Amino acid sequence: MSVTLLVPTLDEEKALPHLVRAFEKLDPRPLEILLVDGGSCDQTTRIARDAGWRVLDGEKGRALQINLGVKEASGDLVCVVHADTVPPADMVQVIEDTLADPSVALASFTPVIRGPEKTRWGTTLHNWAKTWYAPLITRPHLFLRGVRLLFGDHAMFFRREDFLAVGGCTPGDAVMEEADLCVKFARLGRVRMVARRVYTSDRRIAAWGPLKANWIYFKVGILWAVGLRHRMARNYPDVR
Repeated sequence: MSVTLLVPTLDEEKALPHLVRAFEKLDPRPLEILLVDGGSCDQTTRIARDAGWRVLDGEKGRALQINLGVKEASGDLVCVVHADTVPPADMVQVIEDTLADPSVALASFTPVIRGPEKTRWGTTLHNWAKTWYAPLITRPHLFLRGVRLLFGDHAMFFRREDFLAVGGCTPGDAVMEEADLCVKFARLGRVRMVARRVYTSDRRIAAWGPLKANWIYFKVGILWAVGLRHRMARNYPDVR
């Protein structure tokens, strides 16, 4: 199996150099690193090209960018990595080993929220817990099957052909596109989170504060659950 690491971006010149350095340490190497940009006005695409990544220009919107990236990916397996995430060196091996199990349709790493000064263990624990309580509240029939709701900072991965078969991300979604994918992939098999860490930036918590950040995460999830999708993006401010 071959792996494409897919990075959807918009104005990520501050975060991207850290990801470039992390990807340089990967062993084994992925087949390709594919960045799909949504119209950055900074040096995001230059940084990616200088690193030897393949770069595509797409329409703004993470769901749209992910759909384009998976469609154009060369790998059999695809992992969506946000620009502010730092993966382990054995990331590719973990992806291949996990998806070697045909019962697993969709999986992710376990995110730890970390900044330059400290690790946000409270939010990290909440992020872990909501992968269980979110489906319990919003999709109890899936919860009873053991399905977890995964999110963008989890570095989700899947088989390219399965993503295309379920129709990919819902095009109009600006946030929570990952939760929709979990619901779609649950028709094909297990949705699980593997016990292998990725570290993701605490930039939202640093900007909003821990209480506000966790309230925003909860509120956006409820809006998604009750079908008020048009209100999600306005309640999830950009912090780049």
